[in-house]
Order: sequence, then C-alpha cells, then structure tokens
Amino acid sequence: MHQLESFGCADGPGSRFIVFTSGCRLRCKYCHNPDTWDMGRGRQMETDEILKEAVACRSYWGKKGGITVSGGEPLLQIDFLVELFEKAKAQGINTCIDTAGEPFTREGEWFEKFRRLMDVTDILLVDIKHIDEDEHVKLTGRTGKNIVEMFRYLDEIKKPIWIRHVLVPGITDNDAFLEKTRDFIRTLSNVQRVEILPYHGLAATKYKELGIDYVLKDTESPTEERVENARRILECEKYDGWKK
Repeated sequence: MHQLESFGCADGPGSRFIVFTSGCRLRCKYCHNPDTWDMGRGRQMETDEILKEAVACRSYWGKKGGITVSGGEPLLQIDFLVELFEKAKAQGINTCIDTAGEPFTREGEWFEKFRRLMDVTDILLVDIKHIDEDEHVKLTGRTGKNIVEMFRYLDEIKKPIWIRHVLVPGITDNDAFLEKTRDFIRTLSNVQRVEILPYHGLAATKYKELGIDYVLKDTESPTEERVENARRILECEKYDGWKK
C-alpha cells in the first residue's frame, strides 16, 4: 500500500475511505503521483487490517459512501482487491475502484479473477487517457487497446462507471480528439458521470525529489474557456446518474 486516507469526497459516491496501492506500469506524462509507480516503495498490509481502519470511519460515510481503492494501479493487485471487497461486501460496504485499466485482459486466470471482482464492486472510476491509439502510446508509454476492451466489457455487464478525462493543452485539449472521445462514450450504456480534470503542474516538485524528468514542466493549465469547451463536447451535463 502507498497510503490510506480516512476521508475523501472526490473518489466515488459520498464520503470515502481511500486505499492507495503502489505499483503502476503506465508512465503518463501528467501523472501527479510518480511516487506510486514502484510497488516496492509500498507498505505491506493485510486486508483485515485495512478493513478495520475503514470501518472505524464508517459513521462519516453517509448513505452513499464506502471504500475506494485507487493507486497507482489497483488492478495490478487483483488478488488483494478480491479479498478486500468480498470482506467489505459481507459487511454491506459500498465498493469502488479507481483504475486506468492497464492490466485488463479477457484471457486466462486474470480475467476469471476480474469477473469475481466485479461481483463485489459497485462502481468504477475509469480514465480515458487518450482516445487515439498512437497518442495514447506517446502519452502513457503503453497501448490503450485493452483498456477500450475493458470499457466494452464493463458496458456488457452493466457495471456503473464514472469517466474522467484529463485536459492537457497540446495533448488532449484538441476538439477533434474530444469529439472522438465523445463518440466513444456515446456507445456505452453504463456511464453515470463524465468529468473533465484540468491539467496542473503541482507535482513538479515530486518529480524533482525523485530525480525524474518532468516533461510537462513548461505546460500551462488549460483556460476556463477550454475546460468549458471540453465539458460541452463531452456532454458532461448529460450524464447525471451519479446524482440519483
């Protein structure tokens, strides 16, 4: 585990207890948590230990709150997720995964574990890093084809999702790409929310401390006008299922 947070209000429905796992194979140019990339930097914890800390905060969750597992990339630790969420659901706790979907595959033992995980997962927060495959590779260092497959599968099983898209000038802030992203989202029937996250460079100091070159150090945040333009194109107001 990278860290635990007892109270979060932007990580799924209601107030959440957030578990940040260590380990991620994506190298997104705008990543604000490069300190989560290396799984070896984390602290080993048992699911019972984490659940005990979470339940101690339960009185603050309200009717919609619960546990969110984020990262890093939590799907890299799928056995842990299955065990934690099965125990959480046994106590009637709402469960959420914040994932970029990079480990997803429809093949073999991993997929069987993922299907089991979905049985005890209420909702997923999922990123669309970049809708264009070539640009996705440039941005993250890896393909996005299997991530698209994860979106398709989650739609097939009608698993509710919230979609997040980081708006970066010169990378994702492009009307043609945004329209292509919108058209993809329109093919999905399980989307409850679409959010635009404006890029910011506040993580630059982390990169410096870790000795990692921050390639976006000269990139400005998008203007309010461009953020509103992206929200309009992606039809963010249309997806209001999260309010119900």
